[in-house]
Amino acid sequence: MTHFDPNAAATKDSGIFGLPFTVEESKLILIPVAWEATTSYGSGTFYGPQAIFAASKQVDLYDRDLGNFFEAGIAMLEHSPHIQEWNAKARTAALKIISEKIDDSQKNILAALNAVNHYSEKLNKYIYNETKKWLNQDKFVGLIGGDHSIPFGGIQSFLEKYPNMHVLHIDAHADMRQAYEGFEYSHASIMYNVITKTPLEKLIQVGIRDFCEDEAKFIENNSVRISTFFDADLAEQKMIGRSWSSLCDDIIQHLGSEVYISFDIDGLAPHFCPHTGTPVPGGLDFNEVLYLFKKIIQSKRKIIGFDLSEVSLGKITPHSSSGMVDPASEWDANVAARLLYKLCGWTLYSYEH
Repeated sequence: MTHFDPNAAATKDSGIFGLPFTVEESKLILIPVAWEATTSYGSGTFYGPQAIFAASKQVDLYDRDLGNFFEAGIAMLEHSPHIQEWNAKARTAALKIISEKIDDSQKNILAALNAVNHYSEKLNKYIYNETKKWLNQDKFVGLIGGDHSIPFGGIQSFLEKYPNMHVLHIDAHADMRQAYEGFEYSHASIMYNVITKTPLEKLIQVGIRDFCEDEAKFIENNSVRISTFFDADLAEQKMIGRSWSSLCDDIIQHLGSEVYISFDIDGLAPHFCPHTGTPVPGGLDFNEVLYLFKKIIQSKRKIIGFDLSEVSLGKITPHSSSGMVDPASEWDANVAARLLYKLCGWTLYSYEH
C-alpha cells in the first residue's frame, strides 16, 4: 500500500477494483466461477467474472458509509482451467438436451444427462474445497459466477464453519425446481438443492416473481425453513404506503445473526441487468438492495460471505476497451461491479465491528 493512490486511475496490472493486494495480503478472497453448463434461456454468464473484473477498475474506492474499507485487502483468484474444461464438456452435453438436437433414445439422453451431472458434481467439489481452504485461513470468501448453480459447494463449506448461518436469497426466480430439464445441479435448482441436501436452518428469499406451481407448493410445505418475500407482495405494500425501511425490517427479523447472501443479478429490475439470461419484469431497485444490506448491519447481524451470479453479456465482441465485452452490455457488468464492491464492504465491516 506504500505507493498506492486510491484516488488515481487503476493501473493495467492491478487487481480487482484496481487494488494492489496479493491473495496473501487480502482479508477477502473472490473466487471466479466461469460456469454456465445448464443455462436454459439466454447465455453469456460464463464471461461474467471476467466482465465484472474489467468493470471494477472504474469503481471509485471511497465509500460514504464504509470509508476506505478496501484497506483490509480484496483479491480475486485466477480463473481455474479445470472449471473452464468441465464447463465446455458439460455445456456441450447439456445443449444436446436443451436444444432437443439429440437422438431420443433413452441411452443417448441418459448419457448426456450423466455427463452434465458428473461435471456439475466435480464443480461442486472444487468450489467446496476452494472455499474451505480460504475459510480455514480465516479469510472471507465471495463467489462470482457464472450461473446461479455455482454456490452449492461454497454454501456447504460455509455451513461447516458457520452452522447457524441463514441464507438471504435475492432473485427473480425461486430456484426450487427439482433437477430442472433433468440436470440435478441446474441453475434453476440451486435453492432446492440447498434445502434438500444441506442442514441449512433458514432460507429467506426476496424479490421472487417467477416460479411454477411445484415451486410454490415446495415453499409452502417447507415454511419452517423457507420465508419468501414475493416481489408482487412487496410492490403492493409500497403502493399502499409502507416504506421500504419497514419492509426491510420485516425481512431482517427472519435472519439469524450470521447471514450469507446469495444474489442473482436478475433480482434487480431488468433495466439494471438487461442482458441477464432470464430477465423478469418487476424487481428491486439498486438503492433498495444497498439499503437492505445497510439495515442488516445496523441490526447487529454479520454478513459472513456471499455469491453474485447471472451477470451475462449477451453478444461478445473483441473490440471494446476491456477486450471482450460488447459495449451495449457493459452496463450489466458495471452495475454488478458496484454491487460486488458493496457486498465486499459490508462483509469486511462485519469483521471489523
